[in-house]
Amino acid sequence: MSRLLAPVVGALTEAWAEIRHHRLRVLLSLIGIAVSVGALATVFALADYQRQYSAEQSDRYGGRVATIAVTASGTDGTAVDPDALDAQFARVAERYGFGHVSRVATLTVPVQAPDGVRDTTTRLMDVDYPVMHRLALAEGRWFTSEDRELLAPAVVVSEPLWDSLGRVPLAQHPTLTLTGPLAGTYQVVGVTPRQGQWDTEHRVDMLYDSYRDRVDAMPADLIVQREVWVPPGIVDEIGPVLAMDLRAAASSGVEIAVNRTDWAAQTGAGDAALAFELVTGAIAGLVLLLGGLSLVNVQLVAMRQRIREIGVRRSFGATSVRVFTSVLLENVVATAVAGAVGIVLAIVVLRTPVVLSMFTGMQDVPPFPVRAALLGLAASVLVGALAGILPASVALRVKVIDTLRF
Repeated sequence: MSRLLAPVVGALTEAWAEIRHHRLRVLLSLIGIAVSVGALATVFALADYQRQYSAEQSDRYGGRVATIAVTASGTDGTAVDPDALDAQFARVAERYGFGHVSRVATLTVPVQAPDGVRDTTTRLMDVDYPVMHRLALAEGRWFTSEDRELLAPAVVVSEPLWDSLGRVPLAQHPTLTLTGPLAGTYQVVGVTPRQGQWDTEHRVDMLYDSYRDRVDAMPADLIVQREVWVPPGIVDEIGPVLAMDLRAAASSGVEIAVNRTDWAAQTGAGDAALAFELVTGAIAGLVLLLGGLSLVNVQLVAMRQRIREIGVRRSFGATSVRVFTSVLLENVVATAVAGAVGIVLAIVVLRTPVVLSMFTGMQDVPPFPVRAALLGLAASVLVGALAGILPASVALRVKVIDTLRF
């Protein structure tokens, strides 16, 4: 083993010594390689950022992978009893051991604002809903199971509504007054952030059970959707079984629909991120190729200035294979170092506030992808090998007599 490794280690050591001796020339020729590798690694990392950002945005609407939604509707004028369906759904959820389950419904509730009573969009949910939909807060907290027992039930308001209430700090326990069927005082425990400067929606979120405890009966036209978050590996099997169990227990004239709502169930999910990765990766690869051609040109010019050096080495017994390998490895080692520098630059760029501001609101920032680092290093080594073949071939033809002519 030592006999096999000794020539390789010797060639690498010699190549590194030559790089240090010609460091100015090497530095100038490898700037393009480092920038290109950095761009290539950044592209693949940004693709992961974009994929994660898009997934989180989709999770806020359709639920995490894999979310199943159950809806019930009456046929031929049959009314759906939401309380009976809740009990039935709870039994099924307990039987299958679902970890995250939530009911969700949207209705309009009159809210006492400083400028008068306003009909305000209100979402009813269970404590698991914010987790299932990656809902973030600008201030405060989401609901807990104990909030149902509070004398002043907990609510979460949107930031525009909080603004209209004077942005009273949550530590001072601000309250919200509702009128109509839900008349009473409610404690504001959290604030959802604006989606953008254009977002002026006044919205109230409250626990489904808090709403149910304060009304005599659920509105006949209220559509209640029940959601379940299950492991992706069993979603294809659990969906039909869940539908069958619920339909078997449903009363006559009630239709049960079970569908996946998460983005992973949609056809073509992730195509946009893949297209971005391919297009920008091709551009970065082209830049890397141009950098390799520039390196070939610089090395060929430098090789004419090193004919005396190589001739002297041949006079001291250096074989053709040793000369060829030495020149080739000079390029490979140099481009590998440039590739490592480029990857470090890519990591620094990805952690700058400018880049992170492009993905505002992303909760789980992906780590720098290993595939981007490996691909960048592999590309730099490959370019170094290809760029070194021609100069190494020129060095191979140098003879001892050439030292007297140059």
